[in-house]
Amino acid sequence: MDMPTDMTRPDGDYASLVQDDRVHTSLYKDPAIFDEEMERIFKNTWVWVAHASEVPGKNTFKKSFVGKQPVIVTRDKEEKIHVLLNRCRHRAATVCEKKAGKTSVFVCPYHGWSYNLDGKLRSVPHASVYGEDFDKDEFPLVSLRTEQYNGMIFATFRDDIEPLADFLGSAKKWIDLFMKQGAGYPVKTLGEHQFRFPGNWKIQLENTTDAYHFPIVHKTFLDSLDAETGNVFDVLGRGGWVEDLGHGHSVMVMMPELVDLEENLEAPIPERFADLAEELRGEGYSDHEVRRIVRAVGGGGFNLNLFPNVACSMAFFRVLRPVSVDETEIRHIAIGMDGGPEAGNRMRLRLHEHFQGPMGFGSPDDAEGWERVQRGSAAGDDLWILVNRGQAPIIGHAAGDHVTDVSAESGMRAAYQEWKRMMSA
Repeated sequence: MDMPTDMTRPDGDYASLVQDDRVHTSLYKDPAIFDEEMERIFKNTWVWVAHASEVPGKNTFKKSFVGKQPVIVTRDKEEKIHVLLNRCRHRAATVCEKKAGKTSVFVCPYHGWSYNLDGKLRSVPHASVYGEDFDKDEFPLVSLRTEQYNGMIFATFRDDIEPLADFLGSAKKWIDLFMKQGAGYPVKTLGEHQFRFPGNWKIQLENTTDAYHFPIVHKTFLDSLDAETGNVFDVLGRGGWVEDLGHGHSVMVMMPELVDLEENLEAPIPERFADLAEELRGEGYSDHEVRRIVRAVGGGGFNLNLFPNVACSMAFFRVLRPVSVDETEIRHIAIGMDGGPEAGNRMRLRLHEHFQGPMGFGSPDDAEGWERVQRGSAAGDDLWILVNRGQAPIIGHAAGDHVTDVSAESGMRAAYQEWKRMMSA
């Protein structure tokens, strides 16, 4: 393989940093590139900000981010969703510091300007001092364009961008499949684990569609499982594929038999869920309901990456937030059944804790790998990151393939080609 060892480019020539099978290491460590990403990508596309269950009723809110910019996701008294810049129109102080909650008004603690949950300026102390020409309607909280798909709330700074449904495109099918983890109930968030790692946001973006690392990095997790469950997580022996879904989105299927959780409900209930099934029967659920709930509790068989900042990852949401060129915040959000059996949601939390929790087997091992990539990127100025595994483009999968084989790193290549397009526009 011809591997260039030097790299020169005119300022702003970002296209030269992404080739078909590799990306330049400067994408991880150049602060100027990071600053341009915040402008050219995060301010010019749809960015995931919340799940609808996080603002569950009238006058509820949660804080979030679009790139580095703080926003508030609100559901107003008419139950309309808004995404507002968290910045008073007077002197720029944040108007909301609480992570989430319920309120009818945001009050700036600096000078007392107050705003409704739709962003309208409600009152100004001593407003007469501004004179008769002062018009409160001219100073609402800045509102971003906001759309939803199947409970997923996205926002964008661009009013002229394509509709969210068009941006998601082929990924909509996979979002719908992922939401079958509600087992007929609406999906809701159950809690989250939040942490930061000293590395670039794109390192984590790569990880969600990287099965190659799984049996190596997560060996301790695999060793912690019983034989039956270990067989389920044998990602190299179950078939699978990675598929480019357009717009930088991709899906990695690791367990094809768990893509559609409503198929094959007559299969034997796994031993690890036998006690749960018995408890559900004791609560009066029918055999069909028990099988549907148990199947959903175990999670799906794929990771869906939605460029640039969120993944529907097997049984939870993984959200990334760029902080700086070498720091990224990660949120692992557990999900469950809104109105479903408490026993099912309790087991989902235990399964989430086993792998993704702060004392689990998955997150610490992944974070160690991401941190090492960032440290290693400091070694050598003009080297390339390889994303060339499984370059044969496919749609769907062929018999005998497995998820690290024919199409292995096509999800990463898809994301970087979208990066290249947006950074070169």
